Amino acid sequence: MNKSFTEADDLLFAIKEELAKNPVKNAEVIICPPAIYLELATDVAEESEVNVGSQNVSKFDNGAYTGEVSASMLASMEVAYCIVGHSERRKYFGENNQDLAIKVNKLLDEDISPIYCCGEVLEEREAENQFTVVEKQISEGLFHLNTEEIENIVIAYEPVWAIGTGKTATGAQAQEMHAFIRSLLAKKYGDAVANNVTILYGGSCNANNAKELFANPDVDGGLIGGASLKAEDFIKIANSF
Repeated sequence: MNKSFTEADDLLFAIKEELAKNPVKNAEVIICPPAIYLELATDVAEESEVNVGSQNVSKFDNGAYTGEVSASMLASMEVAYCIVGHSERRKYFGENNQDLAIKVNKLLDEDISPIYCCGEVLEEREAENQFTVVEKQISEGLFHLNTEEIENIVIAYEPVWAIGTGKTATGAQAQEMHAFIRSLLAKKYGDAVANNVTILYGGSCNANNAKELFANPDVDGGLIGGASLKAEDFIKIANSF
């Protein structure tokens, strides 16, 4: 939840300019602004090779749910992706895995790809419960899907203890969890499907550490937070593959 309308417009223009100077060749770029700036972002997407995603979606279709934004509304704005279950949504707004499974279904019904977030808090990591926590989040939020549906899912692992804290999981820690997530997918859907699911890392990923993180075989990209608020850094991260 950052930027005034003018500041958001300036940032999106700066991203477009950076993309023109430093085209991203080996990665897909997705911009996920606050909902009221989605139209600004779709304008940029028309002129640059980027996709647009929403930060959230309602679990309801339409009607008397003041303040909510439905999957069909997002689809009508040509939104291609939507973040589901970000740790901040779980923490501050009480979203649980069952809520998120409903949201995933609503998005898929509108041909929008969910970016499904999972990850442990510091206490869970210190208690060495991180794998149990992540397995529960994924199984309850995603494993009702069939093979065709799971292939349209992006998973984002975000160690909550590394979000906005300046702390970052080491490359080895990120790889360990990403490999574990892929193994869960393989057990449920088979190796071929699991190997084609994109798994992103989110947790203080920036222009200085992106290359090291993305070098790991099971880390397919990043869910970028604060570092995305500077156009030059954002595009440098996108060019870290």
